[in-house]
Amino acid sequence: MSDEFQRAIQIAQPILGKEEWEALREPLETGWLTQGPKVAEFERMFAERHGVRYAIATTSCTTALHLILAALDIGPGDEVIVPSFTWVSTANAVRYCGATPIFADVERTTFNIDPSGIGSLVNSRTRAILVVHLFGLCADIDAISSAAPDIPIIEDAACAVGAEYKGTAAGGLGVAAAFSFHPRKIITTGEGGMISTNDDFLSHKLQMMRNHGASISEEQRHLGPKPYILPAFDEIGYNYRMTDLQGAIGIEQMKRLDGLLADRKRWAQFYQVQLESLPWLNVPCEPIGGSHSWQSFVCSVSSDSLVDRNTLMEKLFAKGINTRPGTHAVHRLGCYRQTAEACLRRYPNAEWCEEQSIALPLHGRMTDADYEYVVRCIKECNPS
Repeated sequence: MSDEFQRAIQIAQPILGKEEWEALREPLETGWLTQGPKVAEFERMFAERHGVRYAIATTSCTTALHLILAALDIGPGDEVIVPSFTWVSTANAVRYCGATPIFADVERTTFNIDPSGIGSLVNSRTRAILVVHLFGLCADIDAISSAAPDIPIIEDAACAVGAEYKGTAAGGLGVAAAFSFHPRKIITTGEGGMISTNDDFLSHKLQMMRNHGASISEEQRHLGPKPYILPAFDEIGYNYRMTDLQGAIGIEQMKRLDGLLADRKRWAQFYQVQLESLPWLNVPCEPIGGSHSWQSFVCSVSSDSLVDRNTLMEKLFAKGINTRPGTHAVHRLGCYRQTAEACLRRYPNAEWCEEQSIALPLHGRMTDADYEYVVRCIKECNPS
Protein backbone atom coordinates (compact mmCIF):
# COMPACT_ATOMS: atom_id res chain seq x y z
CA MET A 1 0.00 0.00 0.00
CA SER A 2 1.37 3.44 -0.91
CA ASP A 3 2.24 6.21 1.56
CA GLU A 4 -0.72 8.40 0.72
CA PHE A 5 -3.18 5.69 1.78
CA GLN A 6 -1.25 4.74 4.90
CA ARG A 7 -0.94 8.20 6.37
CA ALA A 8 -3.45 10.58 7.91
CA ILE A 9 -1.41 13.52 9.21
CA GLN A 10 -3.47 16.00 11.21
CA ILE A 11 -2.82 19.75 11.18
CA ALA A 12 -2.51 19.76 14.99
CA GLN A 13 -2.89 17.39 17.93
CA PRO A 14 -2.48 18.03 21.66
CA ILE A 15 0.14 16.25 23.74
CA LEU A 16 -1.54 14.70 26.78
CA GLY A 17 -0.39 11.69 28.79
CA LYS A 18 -0.73 9.74 32.00
CA GLU A 19 0.46 12.75 34.00
CA GLU A 20 -2.63 14.71 32.96
CA TRP A 21 -4.86 11.72 33.74
CA GLU A 22 -3.32 11.36 37.19
CA ALA A 23 -3.56 15.11 37.84
CA LEU A 24 -7.36 14.90 37.59
CA ARG A 25 -7.54 12.46 40.49
CA GLU A 26 -7.13 14.99 43.32
CA PRO A 27 -9.86 17.47 42.30
CA LEU A 28 -12.19 14.58 41.49
CA GLU A 29 -11.56 12.97 44.89
CA THR A 30 -11.79 16.19 46.92
CA GLY A 31 -14.81 17.43 45.00
CA TRP A 32 -13.19 20.84 44.43
CA LEU A 33 -14.06 21.13 40.74
CA THR A 34 -14.54 24.84 40.17
CA GLN A 35 -11.81 27.49 40.43
CA GLY A 36 -9.59 26.68 43.38
CA PRO A 37 -6.05 25.67 44.42
CA LYS A 38 -5.15 23.97 41.14
CA VAL A 39 -6.07 27.06 39.14
CA ALA A 40 -4.07 29.20 41.56
CA GLU A 41 -0.97 27.02 41.09
CA PHE A 42 -1.40 27.04 37.30
CA GLU A 43 -1.60 30.85 37.42
CA ARG A 44 1.54 31.05 39.56
CA MET A 45 3.51 28.82 37.17
CA PHE A 46 2.29 30.72 34.12
CA ALA A 47 3.17 34.12 35.57
CA GLU A 48 6.64 32.96 36.57
CA ARG A 49 7.35 31.42 33.17
CA HIS A 50 6.28 34.58 31.32
CA GLY A 51 7.98 37.05 33.64
CA VAL A 52 4.83 38.88 34.74
CA ARG A 53 3.46 39.70 38.18
CA TYR A 54 -0.06 38.38 37.64
CA ALA A 55 -1.80 35.65 35.68
CA ILE A 56 -5.60 35.32 35.79
CA ALA A 57 -7.15 32.14 34.38
CA THR A 58 -10.37 32.32 32.36
CA THR A 59 -12.64 30.09 30.30
CA SER A 60 -11.05 31.02 26.96
CA CYS A 61 -8.84 33.55 25.22
CA THR A 62 -11.99 35.21 23.90
CA THR A 63 -13.37 35.79 27.38
CA ALA A 64 -9.90 36.91 28.48
CA LEU A 65 -9.92 39.59 25.79
CA HIS A 66 -13.45 40.61 26.75
CA LEU A 67 -12.45 40.93 30.42
CA ILE A 68 -9.40 43.06 29.61
CA LEU A 69 -11.40 45.47 27.47
CA ALA A 70 -14.22 45.65 30.02
CA ALA A 71 -11.80 46.19 32.90
CA LEU A 72 -10.28 49.11 30.97
CA ASP A 73 -13.81 50.60 30.76
CA ILE A 74 -13.85 50.43 26.96
CA GLY A 75 -17.41 50.76 25.71
CA PRO A 76 -19.84 52.46 23.32
CA GLY A 77 -18.31 55.34 21.39
CA ASP A 78 -14.78 53.96 21.82
CA GLU A 79 -12.60 52.49 19.07
CA VAL A 80 -10.00 49.74 19.26
CA ILE A 81 -7.55 49.11 16.42
CA VAL A 82 -7.31 45.43 15.44
CA PRO A 83 -5.55 43.61 12.58
CA SER A 84 -7.80 42.59 9.72
CA PHE A 85 -6.08 39.19 9.34
CA THR A 86 -6.81 37.27 12.55
CA TRP A 87 -9.33 34.95 14.15
CA VAL A 88 -12.76 36.55 14.45
CA SER A 89 -12.74 36.64 18.26
CA THR A 90 -10.18 39.47 18.26
CA ALA A 91 -12.72 41.82 16.72
CA ASN A 92 -15.71 40.20 18.43
CA ALA A 93 -14.34 40.94 21.90
CA VAL A 94 -14.36 44.65 21.03
CA ARG A 95 -17.97 44.47 19.92
CA TYR A 96 -18.98 42.60 23.12
CA CYS A 97 -18.13 45.85 24.92
CA GLY A 98 -20.17 47.97 22.53
CA ALA A 99 -17.01 49.53 21.10
CA THR A 100 -15.99 49.62 17.43
CA PRO A 101 -13.14 47.52 16.02
CA ILE A 102 -11.08 49.55 13.53
CA PHE A 103 -9.31 47.26 11.10
CA ALA A 104 -5.68 47.76 10.13
CA ASP A 105 -3.92 45.95 7.31
CA VAL A 106 -1.11 43.48 7.94
CA GLU A 107 2.32 42.65 6.56
CA ARG A 108 2.55 39.82 4.05
CA THR A 109 5.90 38.64 5.41
CA THR A 110 4.95 38.34 9.10
CA PHE A 111 1.12 38.19 8.87
CA ASN A 112 1.09 40.66 11.78
CA ILE A 113 -0.37 44.17 11.95
CA ASP A 114 1.49 46.70 9.78
CA PRO A 115 2.76 49.47 12.08
CA SER A 116 2.99 51.93 9.17
CA GLY A 117 -0.79 51.93 8.80
CA ILE A 118 -1.67 52.55 12.43
CA GLY A 119 -1.01 56.29 12.74
CA SER A 120 -3.74 57.28 10.27
CA LEU A 121 -6.33 55.27 12.25
CA VAL A 122 -5.75 56.97 15.59
CA ASN A 123 -8.19 59.67 16.71
CA SER A 124 -9.78 60.97 19.90
CA ARG A 125 -11.97 57.86 20.19
CA THR A 126 -9.06 55.38 20.02
CA ARG A 127 -8.77 53.61 23.38
CA ALA A 128 -6.39 50.74 22.61
CA ILE A 129 -4.50 48.78 19.96
CA LEU A 130 -5.31 45.08 20.15
CA VAL A 131 -2.15 43.52 18.74
CA VAL A 132 -2.15 39.87 17.65
CA HIS A 133 1.02 37.76 17.81
CA LEU A 134 -0.23 35.65 14.94
CA PHE A 135 0.85 32.01 14.72
CA GLY A 136 3.32 32.61 17.57
CA LEU A 137 5.39 35.48 16.15
CA CYS A 138 5.33 38.63 18.26
CA ALA A 139 4.25 41.78 16.47
CA ASP A 140 6.74 44.66 16.19
CA ILE A 141 5.85 46.31 19.50
CA ASP A 142 8.47 49.08 19.25
CA ALA A 143 7.23 50.20 15.85
CA ILE A 144 3.60 50.04 16.99
CA SER A 145 4.39 52.09 20.08
CA SER A 146 6.20 54.66 17.96
CA ALA A 147 3.24 54.92 15.60
CA ALA A 148 0.81 55.60 18.47
CA PRO A 149 2.84 56.42 21.59
CA ASP A 150 -0.12 57.44 23.75
CA ILE A 151 -2.37 54.46 23.00
CA PRO A 152 -2.31 51.40 25.31
CA ILE A 153 -1.36 48.07 23.73
CA ILE A 154 -3.31 44.91 24.52
CA GLU A 155 -1.78 41.63 23.35
CA ASP A 156 -3.85 38.89 21.76
CA ALA A 157 -1.25 36.26 22.54
CA ALA A 158 -3.51 33.28 21.83
CA CYS A 159 -0.75 31.59 19.83
CA ALA A 160 2.24 33.02 21.66
CA VAL A 161 2.83 30.95 24.82
CA GLY A 162 6.63 30.94 25.16
CA ALA A 163 7.28 33.51 22.42
CA GLU A 164 9.60 36.46 23.04
CA TYR A 165 10.22 39.93 21.64
CA LYS A 166 13.69 41.39 22.20
CA GLY A 167 14.15 39.34 25.35
CA THR A 168 10.71 40.00 26.85
CA ALA A 169 8.15 37.22 26.88
CA ALA A 170 4.81 37.67 25.17
CA GLY A 171 2.35 38.72 27.83
CA GLY A 172 4.58 41.44 29.24
CA LEU A 173 4.66 43.75 26.22
CA GLY A 174 1.48 45.75 26.85
CA VAL A 175 -0.96 46.65 29.61
CA ALA A 176 -2.37 43.12 29.52
CA ALA A 177 -2.39 40.03 27.33
CA ALA A 178 -4.72 37.12 26.60
CA PHE A 179 -3.58 33.54 25.92
CA SER A 180 -5.43 30.48 24.63
CA PHE A 181 -5.36 26.84 25.76
CA HIS A 182 -7.48 25.49 22.89
CA PRO A 183 -6.34 22.02 21.72
CA ARG A 184 -4.60 23.54 18.67
CA LYS A 185 -2.38 25.65 20.90
CA ILE A 186 1.02 24.63 22.31
CA ILE A 187 -0.38 23.72 25.71
CA THR A 188 -4.03 22.93 26.30
CA THR A 189 -6.65 22.58 29.00
CA GLY A 190 -9.33 21.62 26.46
CA GLU A 191 -10.72 25.12 26.44
CA GLY A 192 -9.39 27.88 28.65
CA GLY A 193 -7.48 31.13 28.63
CA MET A 194 -5.12 33.25 30.71
CA ILE A 195 -4.65 36.98 31.22
CA SER A 196 -1.23 38.35 32.13
CA THR A 197 -0.49 41.83 33.45
CA ASN A 198 1.94 43.74 35.65
CA ASP A 199 -0.69 46.26 36.77
CA ASP A 200 -1.81 45.85 40.39
CA PHE A 201 -5.14 47.65 40.07
CA LEU A 202 -6.03 45.98 36.76
CA SER A 203 -5.19 42.53 38.13
CA HIS A 204 -7.47 43.05 41.14
CA LYS A 205 -10.30 44.25 38.93
CA LEU A 206 -9.88 41.36 36.48
CA GLN A 207 -9.98 38.81 39.29
CA MET A 208 -13.23 40.27 40.55
CA MET A 209 -14.84 40.58 37.14
CA ARG A 210 -14.17 36.97 36.11
CA ASN A 211 -16.04 35.85 39.28
CA HIS A 212 -19.32 37.75 38.89
CA GLY A 213 -17.68 40.89 40.31
CA ALA A 214 -17.20 39.28 43.75
CA SER A 215 -14.81 40.98 46.14
CA ILE A 216 -13.19 37.66 47.12
CA SER A 217 -12.47 34.45 45.20
CA GLU A 218 -14.16 31.09 45.72
CA GLU A 219 -10.96 29.81 47.33
CA GLN A 220 -10.82 32.74 49.77
CA ARG A 221 -14.50 32.28 50.59
CA HIS A 222 -14.14 28.55 51.34
CA LEU A 223 -10.86 28.85 53.25
CA GLY A 224 -11.74 31.98 55.18
CA PRO A 225 -13.40 32.41 58.58
CA LYS A 226 -16.28 30.05 59.19
CA PRO A 227 -19.11 29.45 58.85
CA TYR A 228 -19.44 31.59 55.71
CA ILE A 229 -18.35 34.85 54.10
CA LEU A 230 -20.69 36.71 51.79
CA PRO A 231 -18.67 38.60 49.16
CA ALA A 232 -19.40 42.17 48.22
CA PHE A 233 -20.24 42.94 44.58
CA ASP A 234 -18.98 46.39 43.59
CA GLU A 235 -18.34 45.55 39.93
CA ILE A 236 -20.60 44.03 37.28
CA GLY A 237 -18.82 40.81 36.41
CA TYR A 238 -19.10 37.54 34.52
CA ASN A 239 -18.74 33.83 35.20
CA TYR A 240 -15.45 33.37 33.36
CA ARG A 241 -13.81 31.07 35.93
CA MET A 242 -11.56 28.19 34.90
CA THR A 243 -12.33 24.87 36.61
CA ASP A 244 -9.84 23.15 38.91
CA LEU A 245 -9.95 20.15 36.55
CA GLN A 246 -8.54 22.41 33.83
CA GLY A 247 -6.10 23.92 36.30
CA ALA A 248 -4.77 20.47 37.18
CA ILE A 249 -4.20 19.70 33.49
CA GLY A 250 -2.62 23.13 33.00
CA ILE A 251 -0.05 22.46 35.72
CA GLU A 252 1.14 19.31 33.94
CA GLN A 253 1.12 21.09 30.58
CA MET A 254 3.35 23.83 31.99
CA LYS A 255 5.85 21.15 32.99
CA ARG A 256 5.95 20.06 29.34
CA LEU A 257 6.17 23.56 27.87
CA ASP A 258 9.91 23.92 27.32
CA GLY A 259 10.12 20.51 25.67
CA LEU A 260 7.14 21.23 23.44
CA LEU A 261 8.65 24.55 22.35
CA ALA A 262 12.01 22.92 21.59
CA ASP A 263 10.39 20.20 19.48
CA ARG A 264 8.37 22.74 17.51
CA LYS A 265 11.43 24.88 16.89
CA ARG A 266 13.43 21.88 15.67
CA TRP A 267 10.79 20.85 13.16
CA ALA A 268 10.09 24.42 12.07
CA GLN A 269 13.79 24.72 11.25
CA PHE A 270 13.57 21.43 9.34
CA TYR A 271 10.71 22.81 7.25
CA GLN A 272 12.64 26.03 6.65
CA VAL A 273 15.77 24.27 5.42
CA GLN A 274 13.87 21.83 3.25
CA LEU A 275 11.40 24.28 1.69
CA GLU A 276 13.24 27.60 1.39
CA SER A 277 14.62 26.67 -2.05
CA LEU A 278 11.12 26.49 -3.55
CA PRO A 279 10.70 29.82 -5.39
CA TRP A 280 6.91 29.64 -5.31
CA LEU A 281 6.59 29.06 -1.56
CA ASN A 282 7.38 31.69 1.08
CA VAL A 283 8.37 30.11 4.38
CA PRO A 284 8.14 31.93 7.74
CA CYS A 285 11.28 32.89 9.61
CA GLU A 286 12.31 33.76 13.15
CA PRO A 287 13.38 37.41 13.39
CA ILE A 288 16.69 38.46 14.91
CA GLY A 289 16.15 39.18 18.60
CA GLY A 290 12.83 37.36 18.71
CA SER A 291 11.70 33.88 19.64
CA HIS A 292 8.83 32.34 17.65
CA SER A 293 6.62 29.87 19.52
CA TRP A 294 5.78 28.06 16.24
CA GLN A 295 2.21 27.43 17.29
CA SER A 296 1.63 27.15 13.55
CA PHE A 297 3.98 26.93 10.58
CA VAL A 298 2.23 29.13 8.02
CA CYS A 299 3.67 29.65 4.54
CA SER A 300 2.30 31.62 1.63
CA VAL A 301 2.12 30.65 -2.03
CA SER A 302 3.53 33.29 -4.36
CA SER A 303 1.00 35.18 -6.44
CA ASP A 304 2.70 34.12 -9.69
CA SER A 305 2.93 30.43 -8.76
CA LEU A 306 1.61 27.97 -11.31
CA VAL A 307 0.14 25.99 -8.42
CA ASP A 308 -2.44 28.00 -6.48
CA ARG A 309 -2.93 27.60 -2.74
CA ASN A 310 -6.21 25.68 -2.91
CA THR A 311 -4.85 23.23 -5.46
CA LEU A 312 -1.81 22.65 -3.26
CA MET A 313 -4.07 21.95 -0.26
CA GLU A 314 -6.17 19.52 -2.31
CA LYS A 315 -3.10 17.64 -3.58
CA LEU A 316 -1.70 17.31 -0.09
CA PHE A 317 -5.06 16.18 1.30
CA ALA A 318 -5.20 13.47 -1.35
CA LYS A 319 -1.88 12.22 0.07
CA GLY A 320 -3.20 12.13 3.63
CA ILE A 321 -1.82 15.52 4.73
CA ASN A 322 -4.19 17.99 6.39
CA THR A 323 -3.48 21.69 5.94
CA ARG A 324 -5.45 24.88 6.55
CA PRO A 325 -5.60 28.47 5.30
CA GLY A 326 -3.81 30.70 7.83
CA THR A 327 -6.96 32.44 9.10
CA HIS A 328 -9.63 34.96 8.04
CA ALA A 329 -9.58 38.42 6.59
CA VAL A 330 -12.15 39.38 9.22
CA HIS A 331 -13.56 42.38 7.37
CA ARG A 332 -14.78 39.95 4.68
CA LEU A 333 -16.88 37.88 7.09
CA GLY A 334 -20.64 38.25 6.96
CA CYS A 335 -20.89 39.79 10.43
CA TYR A 336 -18.41 42.55 9.45
CA ARG A 337 -18.73 42.90 5.67
CA GLN A 338 -21.38 45.62 5.80
CA THR A 339 -19.91 47.63 8.67
CA ALA A 340 -18.63 51.11 7.97
CA GLU A 341 -15.11 50.09 8.97
CA ALA A 342 -15.04 47.27 6.39
CA CYS A 343 -16.58 49.41 3.64
CA LEU A 344 -14.53 52.59 4.09
CA ARG A 345 -11.06 51.11 3.71
CA ARG A 346 -9.25 48.43 1.74
CA TYR A 347 -7.07 45.72 3.26
CA PRO A 348 -5.24 44.18 0.29
CA ASN A 349 -2.56 42.42 2.32
CA ALA A 350 -5.08 40.79 4.66
CA GLU A 351 -7.05 39.55 1.66
CA TRP A 352 -3.86 38.26 0.00
CA CYS A 353 -2.89 36.45 3.21
CA GLU A 354 -6.30 34.83 3.46
CA GLU A 355 -6.08 33.61 -0.14
CA GLN A 356 -2.41 32.58 -0.25
CA SER A 357 -1.54 31.31 3.25
CA ILE A 358 -1.25 27.63 4.11
CA ALA A 359 -0.57 26.11 7.53
CA LEU A 360 1.42 22.88 7.47
CA PRO A 361 1.12 20.12 10.10
CA LEU A 362 3.32 20.78 13.13
CA HIS A 363 2.86 18.91 16.40
CA GLY A 364 4.48 16.41 18.71
CA ARG A 365 2.52 13.38 17.56
CA MET A 366 4.18 13.50 14.14
CA THR A 367 7.17 11.23 13.55
CA ASP A 368 10.40 12.05 11.72
CA ALA A 369 9.03 10.08 8.78
CA ASP A 370 5.82 12.16 8.81
CA TYR A 371 7.75 15.43 8.50
CA GLU A 372 9.93 14.01 5.74
CA TYR A 373 6.81 12.80 3.94
CA VAL A 374 5.16 16.24 4.12
CA VAL A 375 8.26 17.86 2.61
CA ARG A 376 8.51 15.26 -0.12
CA CYS A 377 4.86 15.69 -1.09
CA ILE A 378 5.18 19.49 -1.23
CA LYS A 379 8.24 19.22 -3.47
CA GLU A 380 6.33 16.87 -5.75
CA CYS A 381 3.84 19.71 -6.26
CA ASN A 382 6.65 21.96 -7.54
CA PRO A 383 5.31 23.48 -10.80
CA SER A 384 8.74 24.28 -12.27
